[in-house]
Amino acid sequence: MSKVNLFLGAALLLAPVVANAENPVVVELYTSQGCSSCPPADRLLASLATHDNIIALAFHVDYWDYLGWADDFAKPEYSNRQRLYARAWNERSVYTPQMVVQGVHYMVGSRNDEIQRQIMQAEEIAPKVQVTARNEGRGISIRMEALSGATLEADIFLVRFSESETVVIERGENAGRTIDYINIVKSWETLGRWDGNGTATVSVPQAEAGEYVVIIQAPGPGEIYAATKLSH
Repeated sequence: MSKVNLFLGAALLLAPVVANAENPVVVELYTSQGCSSCPPADRLLASLATHDNIIALAFHVDYWDYLGWADDFAKPEYSNRQRLYARAWNERSVYTPQMVVQGVHYMVGSRNDEIQRQIMQAEEIAPKVQVTARNEGRGISIRMEALSGATLEADIFLVRFSESETVVIERGENAGRTIDYINIVKSWETLGRWDGNGTATVSVPQAEAGEYVVIIQAPGPGEIYAATKLSH
């Protein structure tokens, strides 16, 4: 059993977990209610979310709020995650809409052909980590297992999201529009860092009711090694 380095946040406890794992592709959309170019990308993400092999997540950023409409889904940490990606890719700026596939491929969020191509390429890569999650009382148990010979240090993230919400936008670039949003990220918690050896189990003793995604990702942020969904 490998060690998990504790971060501020949830308590981590080691315990055995038995569950089946899948290997879906994670697609992140960085979007904003105040961005006039974003609705086509929001609709594309909704379409991608209907596929079982894709985990689609909408991260609403706050850096367009000054345009006259404050996005009530946005949080500074989501904007910061996008900036960390840009730094890792040696990009000087961030923009919306932007999609990120499996933590490594990025493109304008409305470019369906390019996004589909990157998803198909990601599906062809052999999984490096297996992750499973299950409900355990009021909490959640997460189990990770290294599948490759290499040691893959990884951050462990617990993401809570809302499956769908409708917003009437009164001001800003999208004033007068009613827009449906899906898989809106509501909270993002760093549970710890795994050294990538053998197996490890993380227990979150208390978790709010809702829909969750567990993401195992190279520090940076970098490649997403594995992810799984859970209804709690």
